[in-house]
Amino acid sequence: MEATPRLRFLPQTPLARGVALACLLVAAAIVGFAMWRGLLSEVAPTVGGPFALTDQFGKPRTDADFRGQYMLVFFGFTHCPDICPIELQTISDALDQLDAKQAAKIAPIFITVDPARDTPEVMRSYVANFRPGMVALTGSAEAIGAVAKSYRVFYAKATGTAAPSDTAAYILDHSAVVYLMGPDGEYVAHFSPGTTAQDMAADLRRRL
Repeated sequence: MEATPRLRFLPQTPLARGVALACLLVAAAIVGFAMWRGLLSEVAPTVGGPFALTDQFGKPRTDADFRGQYMLVFFGFTHCPDICPIELQTISDALDQLDAKQAAKIAPIFITVDPARDTPEVMRSYVANFRPGMVALTGSAEAIGAVAKSYRVFYAKATGTAAPSDTAAYILDHSAVVYLMGPDGEYVAHFSPGTTAQDMAADLRRRL
């Protein structure tokens, strides 16, 4: 009986088989790493991105204006009865606890999710109640929607409130996270609602 012929594409020597096995392991590692990176990008989506809005003085502002500074970004609206003033005051108090050099490295930014009512004039009057230098941003509904989406911010008219046409009555449900963005504009960290000014200041101090 004839011996079964060897398949020519299989390695014929121990050395060749070892090299082939090593190549397979490297290839498997590369594929595994690529799959891990893909899974990681799905689990941890990016936060933040470019924006083009208008500040409380009617001046066009973009995210590029704040390069070289950290940004503390909070989304809310001026008719908010409680969460927004509390969080903006927390940001103000936290920055007050830093020394002047540290505080100068951070831009506190308040972005409205209610552009229909929050005009530059309204925003200017509102943020005057908080830390000097706070930047208040508004814009078209489309521009606000785009920046809110890039920051993973939810907002919607609260169920059971008056129709949006009744500008004196309706309120909005919205996310209440404070985002810390780096000098390069990339996400660094976030502060959950209820974070104290002391804890926020301590965290910021460690990063500066």
